[in-house]
Amino acid sequence: MSKIITYSPAFTIVPTYECFNRCTYCNFRTDPHQSSWLELDEAKNVLANLEGKGITEILILSGEIHPKSTRRKPWIQRIYDLGKLALSMGFFPHANAGVLSFEEMSLLKEVNVSMGLMLEQLTPNLLNTVHRHAPTKIPEIRLQQLEWAGMLKIPFTTGILLGIGETLEDRMESLRAIAKIQGKWGHIQEVILQPYVKGSKEKLQEESLSQGEILEIIAIARDILPETITLQIPPNLIDSEETLLKCLELGVRDLGGIVPKDEVNPDYHHQNLEILTKILQKAGWKLKPRLPVYPQYYSW
Repeated sequence: MSKIITYSPAFTIVPTYECFNRCTYCNFRTDPHQSSWLELDEAKNVLANLEGKGITEILILSGEIHPKSTRRKPWIQRIYDLGKLALSMGFFPHANAGVLSFEEMSLLKEVNVSMGLMLEQLTPNLLNTVHRHAPTKIPEIRLQQLEWAGMLKIPFTTGILLGIGETLEDRMESLRAIAKIQGKWGHIQEVILQPYVKGSKEKLQEESLSQGEILEIIAIARDILPETITLQIPPNLIDSEETLLKCLELGVRDLGGIVPKDEVNPDYHHQNLEILTKILQKAGWKLKPRLPVYPQYYSW
């Protein structure tokens, strides 16, 4: 009998690429006012072209508008309207729009089946390096987001970034914090273990994480995190079939959204689904689509 590995048949829409954070490893952002916003008519045409193609998740992925900007409220409204549109057309929206206020999170819950925010890393040391110009990467602010999502009963995806200057102990501390919040609220459905890979638009330009480091943190994460959390790894950021299969052996059970274009890592395309399915089948795995909300949260 085949072992099950899941993925979400997804498509990403971007309300705006503009972002007031300037993380040195980012390959996504543009400067404020340098990126037009996605209009609803344009989004409707994009979604209409997806109908009948097996896409279930619409990932609404946005850069962040400054909380004090006069454009903040229209930006949140645009994200809300995009979620409402996707729902009305039979898709399942999942918004990841960075750090939100409690009220904004509550509003977006109305039109999203799940939401997400990477914890990234809890160490404050990164505020002196990769996050020096990224105000919403303050660890306490991001932990607060996970707490609020629990209070609001939002099925949630979070994760840690690996290889941006943190230590092994930092990684473990971040995982322990996620485990603690899950013990309190039970709303975290999956944790992404996302290795840094060098991109063409970023300033950081470090070496990618080694295979050994990736496998080490997967084993540690499976030990620290409760079984109620599914471990996810992006297959397009893993450099070999052998490593990918070892990740599964160590406890990874989901491959995340398989999308035509990875907006966060645009230099790294996802493999063709048929090829990926065959690679996994050879090793005794069955690739199975899922919704962006896990079954245990359907009643939410």
